[in-house]
Amino acid sequence: MATEHRLTELESGVRIVTESMNSVRSVALGFWIGTGSSAEGEPEAGLSHLIEHMLFRGTARYGSLEIDQIFDGMGAELNAGTGKETTSVYSRVLDRHLEQALDVMADMVWRPRFDAGELEQEREIVLEEIAMYEDDPQDKVFDVLGDAVFGDHPLGRAIIGRADVVAGTPARRLAAFHAARYVPGNIVVAAAGSVDHDALVALVRERGADALTGPALPPAMAPPDPRAPSRVRFFGKETEQYHVCLGAPGIPRDDERRFALRVLDNILGGTSSSRLFQEVREKRGLAYSVYSFQAMYSGTGEVGLYLGTRPENVARALRVVGDELERFRDEPATPDELERSKENVKGRVALSLESTTSRMNRLGSSVLADLPLLDIDEIVERIDAVTLDDLRGLARELFAPERLSAAGIGADEALFRGALEPVSPALAAAA
Repeated sequence: MATEHRLTELESGVRIVTESMNSVRSVALGFWIGTGSSAEGEPEAGLSHLIEHMLFRGTARYGSLEIDQIFDGMGAELNAGTGKETTSVYSRVLDRHLEQALDVMADMVWRPRFDAGELEQEREIVLEEIAMYEDDPQDKVFDVLGDAVFGDHPLGRAIIGRADVVAGTPARRLAAFHAARYVPGNIVVAAAGSVDHDALVALVRERGADALTGPALPPAMAPPDPRAPSRVRFFGKETEQYHVCLGAPGIPRDDERRFALRVLDNILGGTSSSRLFQEVREKRGLAYSVYSFQAMYSGTGEVGLYLGTRPENVARALRVVGDELERFRDEPATPDELERSKENVKGRVALSLESTTSRMNRLGSSVLADLPLLDIDEIVERIDAVTLDDLRGLARELFAPERLSAAGIGADEALFRGALEPVSPALAAAA
């Protein structure tokens, strides 16, 4: 499959990046905005997510129902997402519908209406979403862990926001928050598939991107203090399972060790042959769901693991996890595990590049974060270069017992805290 990516920056600062795939008839199109929950102060917690919802509530040219009808008429879905550091609006359409899709999406991103009546309706939807989220401990435990790992730093707050902020922010304040962050230099238009770069640049110009202006972006949040102490956070709730996460600060997204971390994560708990999956689930039947994870941000990151288990199994499951983490720090991989994990990572990267949406996501997120756009051969070369010594250094640094924080959801905090002793004696007594 022939591919080519090209990047153009307009005079206003808007960046347009494309990758041509000449064997497909569709185009994945996305607007990437460099704002998310970590760009919010405490009184703004949830505004990025609320704005993402309001983008669909209409512009001066397109009403909410009309937007839905246009994309339904193209046989396409229009969606959006808010993260810790980014917001994205995206769709996948037939190439002959690209111009219309771009026209509507550009208007949504740059010129949302923020009608007060529409805002009242959307508030209720977001408040229901928050309530639904609060009722799902398997999701909520990750935000409890964020608070444990990052404390009062904005990265420690839930992306979805706080109900009081969502309920009490007037339309004019929401519009001001949008105007301060949806500025040209903070927006990337990304497209992958059957797309001509120069034609897309011309379309973006026609939609007024060159004339866009905006204030200077607020200064970026400083990363959290890497010397912050370990913390334990518990949310009491009557549940059938205890939902448990262990985690620690990770590495930033521009750290060259990110390739080694992907390989390392696979070995710990990222695949069905991983150590945690095999030891906790397959050999002992102590959990249905158990896995490790990693995320990378500007200036920092997060590593961790999750398991859900019945109350009578919490102590035993965490004892196994503690043993595995100790073994992991001493010997993070055998030669066979290293090679199998490398091949897994390379395979997943290569398979993802068969998707126009995956390619568009890679383009938009990389350009927005000022990361190099590596081709598949460069990515494979970096994965192949990972050594056992690389993994050993990362495992000992990132999963050191004194760095680990813990989060739990269940009925009895004392039961949870007592079960942490085998993982790290300091955790059981942490605040």
